[in-house]
Amino acid sequence: MSKKVHIDEDECIGCESCVEICPDVFRFNDDTDKAEVIDEDSGGEECVEEAAASCPAECIHIDE
Repeated sequence: MSKKVHIDEDECIGCESCVEICPDVFRFNDDTDKAEVIDEDSGGEECVEEAAASCPAECIHIDE
């Protein structure tokens, strides 16, 4: 995937929906109670877009 994926941790509510949808790209950080990107290239573009679309906080951003 040639796009850059990041999570606005200030906006993340820790619901883990992105982790459930795309566990190869996102993981839950127990120390911060927030999701984080672990490998933006391993999940595929569709997976990342679905995770971003399902995020209730709309904090997953995909940049060209």
